[in-house]
Amino acid sequence: MGETEYTPPSPDDDSVRLDHAFHALLEGATAPRPPSPPDCPFCELPQDRYPTGYAGHWVLLEPRVRVAAHTVPPRRRWIITPDGVATNLWDAEPLPGTVCRIPHRAVCPRLLPEDHWPWMTALRDHNDLRTRRLFDLPEEGLPDAG
Repeated sequence: MGETEYTPPSPDDDSVRLDHAFHALLEGATAPRPPSPPDCPFCELPQDRYPTGYAGHWVLLEPRVRVAAHTVPPRRRWIITPDGVATNLWDAEPLPGTVCRIPHRAVCPRLLPEDHWPWMTALRDHNDLRTRRLFDLPEEGLPDAG
């Protein structure tokens, strides 16, 4: 007689690794891995980097921005668990009072906007100003103070 119990695939199984890589890509968990700096590869602004539940995949979250989860579009709500892992809520309705983080990809000034939530557009515009201030220096020297 054969086994009748279901045995889940091991994490070393190639299909599990491919599934994790696919879901990480869908969720935007494509941040550079440590020891690389946690900078956005598109706009070069420094971000907060967190590991995800997908082994070897990290996500960049907008620094110092914590918002009420119900104000963030579904699939953009990231919760940091007590052990420091970022988890995407996907379409789950957040509990009242839940605070979440947003992925930098949603407000990166160098990527096409994913949605049209006014406050995310404002944050994207703010990040665009920050990148111009940091990286678009004048080609000529500063004017004389004379």
